Amino acid sequence: MKRSAKQSSQRESSVYLNGDAKLRGPLSRRTLLRGTGMALALPWLEAMMSESRGDEASVETDAQGQRPSDTPIRMAAMFVPNGVRADQWTPKGEGKDFELSPTLQPLSSYKDKLLVLSNLWNQASNVGDGHYVKCSGYLTCTTINKSLGIDLNCNGRSVDQIAADFGEQHTPLRSLELGIDPVTTGVDTNVGYTRVYGSHIAWNGPTSPLAKELNPQSVFDRLLRATKPSAQSAWRDQLLLDRALGDVKQLNRMLGASDRHRMDEYMQSLRSIEKRIEKQSASQSANWQPLVSVNPEKRPGEASRDNHQEHVRLMMDMIALAFQTDTTRVCTFMFGNAVSGRNFSFLDGVSGGHHDISHHQGNEEKLAQYQLINQWHIEQYGYLLNKLESMQERDGTVLDHSMIMYGSGLRDGNSHSPHNLPIVVAGKAGGRLNSGQHLSFGNDTPLANLYASMLSALGTGIDKFADSTGVLPGVLAS
Repeated sequence: MKRSAKQSSQRESSVYLNGDAKLRGPLSRRTLLRGTGMALALPWLEAMMSESRGDEASVETDAQGQRPSDTPIRMAAMFVPNGVRADQWTPKGEGKDFELSPTLQPLSSYKDKLLVLSNLWNQASNVGDGHYVKCSGYLTCTTINKSLGIDLNCNGRSVDQIAADFGEQHTPLRSLELGIDPVTTGVDTNVGYTRVYGSHIAWNGPTSPLAKELNPQSVFDRLLRATKPSAQSAWRDQLLLDRALGDVKQLNRMLGASDRHRMDEYMQSLRSIEKRIEKQSASQSANWQPLVSVNPEKRPGEASRDNHQEHVRLMMDMIALAFQTDTTRVCTFMFGNAVSGRNFSFLDGVSGGHHDISHHQGNEEKLAQYQLINQWHIEQYGYLLNKLESMQERDGTVLDHSMIMYGSGLRDGNSHSPHNLPIVVAGKAGGRLNSGQHLSFGNDTPLANLYASMLSALGTGIDKFADSTGVLPGVLAS
């Protein structure tokens, strides 16, 4: 039976908590975070930046009805938790003459559009124990503060946000931050880090993790609103933002010191959004139009919590749609939070949670299950590549004009090592990447060198990032 809008509103606006102490209602943490707006409403509100555009905007087009400006180059960074089975990841052979490994075999159709990169490492994350440093430092290449939640700080900005700085003037949405799992709160007492670090890879500043959208329906609505703005959009956006700020203030009175500090950071994010809405309304170019229309009748169904693959693939669809329409050119996606215990028993041959299985200790049965989980993740990545490849665009496809990075912040879930990270990049960046190769670099080549290369391929004029020592040889087309 469907709930009425009033019933739904009452449930979603109810205030519960405390994340650090005791729950004041019967809801799970997932529902709690949605209800307070900390995980879902925040990124949805970030979409309310483009409503100053009118439907009457006009642009010059070429004979094919496309804009005469350069074909857009997109960048996505995908994160998979818990590493990979190392002995099944690395291809045989190097350069153009290589053979895909068992884990990468599902990508065989795109071999000529892949860069498989070996011996990259993230030196800044080679501190502390466990997963959190490797997760929050995945796209920043910086060392996060060891924190229980009071002084959350990654000490940098993530590469996706550097890319978004360059592309934001071209698209209504600066970037998309997407994921599957809600923000995890509390402290992992085994390693002494707040679990919040394991919920974010995108950072707009040292103390500003960007909340990720978890609901594909909400993502679709953001894309639709961006491509079909209405006269009332800005007013509705400000009203919803005011309500969100009010909810946060109400909740803040119920929290302990640690949670109040965290919520203060979210308040700062919301205020930043408010300023961005005002700026966008005042100065956003009226000349932007989507490269293709978003059909409101193709809104995805509600993702089932019981069907993980359906949820993931709906999110892949949203990334593809965002890139195809040129609503944004930068996206991050987390297949799961760090230390994800997602149960993969829906796969034949797997029984148990991802994190536990990744701590295989050399056990052959666990290693076999670990490999099945790794290959499943690659298959979902391949699903996105297939979507992008099917989208024709000028002299190629959307995939040809993209860089879609897939990887993890650690090599093997059992050892937690940030050496020789499992990294693959698909797409040609409009011919700027020398794709179709397995490149093996010297031991402990900075991961930041890859990010410097990607920023260069985007045409940012930036060839230095974090601890990079230069662009990766052989990656950029000559």
